[in-house]
Amino acid sequence: MIDQDPYYKKRILYAWREQRFTFDVAHTLFSSFQVDEGTDLLLRTIDIAAPSRIIDLGCGCGVIGIVLARRFAQAEVLMLDKDLLAVRYATHNARLNRTPNTTVIGSVALEQAPPGPYDLIVSNIPAKIGDAAIEQEFVLKPLQRLAPGGEYWFVVVSGLNRLIPSIGTRNQLRLKELKKRSGHTVYRLRQSERNTKSLPEAYQPSNV
Repeated sequence: MIDQDPYYKKRILYAWREQRFTFDVAHTLFSSFQVDEGTDLLLRTIDIAAPSRIIDLGCGCGVIGIVLARRFAQAEVLMLDKDLLAVRYATHNARLNRTPNTTVIGSVALEQAPPGPYDLIVSNIPAKIGDAAIEQEFVLKPLQRLAPGGEYWFVVVSGLNRLIPSIGTRNQLRLKELKKRSGHTVYRLRQSERNTKSLPEAYQPSNV
């Protein structure tokens, strides 16, 4: 039982569009008191036609990926995190919430993810990994994995609201700020031929 895990902290409840979710969380994982405000804002902002393949990048205990797996029950949802404890808890929470259309993989950013393409990528971008890692691993590389017409929705803390638009301008990205609340901002990136061509050569996808 997960409640016998020495890292276990507590069980938290979450409601989204009249649906109820239950998540077991660990002491050392992100947002172990309640569902993070940024995560909640992102989930309540995403507006997209039914995708068939989804990535939750940096999934933590699995909240975003699991809610989307319930919302888009016909989709394949891949959840990724570099923290193996997060992988353990996300896997457990996927079973707990009965979302068999999820797969959880330990991965530094997208390194272990199949090449795709994906219709939807989502992330609550970590704020303390450095500007270069945010730009390369959490903005440019996810964009490469999108199918034509695919979308990347992500949320950041307000401290990154100068960095994200500068990345968009520098790389000529189809970036749009969608909503702000409680010190968080949701952005959407859309794939286009120009996006791919404008990326530095080091970021060109090898499987496309």
